[in-house]
Amino acid sequence: MGRIDTVVVGGGQAGLAVSHHLAAEGVDHVVLERGAVAERWTSERWDSLRLITPRWMSTLPGWEYSGPEPDGFMDRDEVVRYLRAYAMASRAPVRTGVAVRSVRAGRAGFEVRTGEGALSARNVVVATGSTGRPYVPSSAADLTPRVHQLPIRDYRNPGGLPAGGVLVVGASSSGLAVAEELRAAGREVVLAVGRHSRLPRTYRGRDVFAWLRDLGWLAETVDEVPDVARARREPRLQLATRAGARLDLWTAHGMGIRVVGSVRGASGEEVRLADDLAATSVAATRAEHALLDRIDDDLAGGGRPRRPVRPVLPASPRTLHLRRAGISAVVWATGYQPSYPFLDLPVLDRGGQVVQRRGVTPVPGLYVVGTRFQHRRDSVFLDGVRWDAEAVVSHLAGRDARRLAV
Repeated sequence: MGRIDTVVVGGGQAGLAVSHHLAAEGVDHVVLERGAVAERWTSERWDSLRLITPRWMSTLPGWEYSGPEPDGFMDRDEVVRYLRAYAMASRAPVRTGVAVRSVRAGRAGFEVRTGEGALSARNVVVATGSTGRPYVPSSAADLTPRVHQLPIRDYRNPGGLPAGGVLVVGASSSGLAVAEELRAAGREVVLAVGRHSRLPRTYRGRDVFAWLRDLGWLAETVDEVPDVARARREPRLQLATRAGARLDLWTAHGMGIRVVGSVRGASGEEVRLADDLAATSVAATRAEHALLDRIDDDLAGGGRPRRPVRPVLPASPRTLHLRRAGISAVVWATGYQPSYPFLDLPVLDRGGQVVQRRGVTPVPGLYVVGTRFQHRRDSVFLDGVRWDAEAVVSHLAGRDARRLAV
């Protein structure tokens, strides 16, 4: 059995950021990745995906975007190239194609079992990210087998779906982007909308993320929000990935996408819908305006501009009959659940999340990086992970120093 000071599980942006800081501290470590570097970006994202954050928000420890289009938006393949270039430049000790089977308590810390043997480590950093496994409601099992179903993780492009209409369930940026792509490809699309949030791509002539950065919204911590659990459950933004564009329910409706309420259940050919489209849309509008008001009051000056009044969306039916609507496929863009099947340690809460404070878990030597709103609101974005990685390695290195001083 091999021995090493620290094992990092996961070779995406979180694991690579941790590795950079560990190397700077002189900590002997290895990064174990089940596939290739940036595996999830490669095999679990659709072909045309673009980040909702501009390229200037792609900073990692010791690494930042230096190309000609900082205000543009990386596509999936560019993200993969970016992370792999980072891994090479930082000489991260990544072992690809090594799946971690279990992490359990060992004689001198932890025993990490993999498909290629086992390692003994004093520290383990779990950096597998916040998109562990897709959440698909149990009612999906009650739909007719005639309809092809898949989580958005498995969607690649319109050509990968059977001919016919598509029901997209979920209206975050991901759900809306896929719905728009399918509609542009000539498909009839129904978009089932639950609780959601949105922002304009640009506001007062600047990218909205520039305003959010200056406002301090991105840097808000778990100590600064009234309800941390609720903040971590906030829906992902409806946000366009083209400068000056708008992505919301009205642009979708204008493309010919049929917008309906949230899914409440299913049986055979029928999907039951809630009569909540107006309520969720109004709530999202109020939240959007409240955040824009903060920008106006704190940063922009010159008073609050008049907010546009959106037309009323068509009333949602209470039932959608899939065959009559010509629907042959359902894409579940309903988010993700935490998944740590390899953790054989008492650190998960009832929801399956790792219990942590700034990445430090109740088990000495076990850390986590890459969870949503881990400490700062921007933890979910590509460059936000750097703050969590720095805090974790600072604690880990300090723990090692305290051990050596005893």
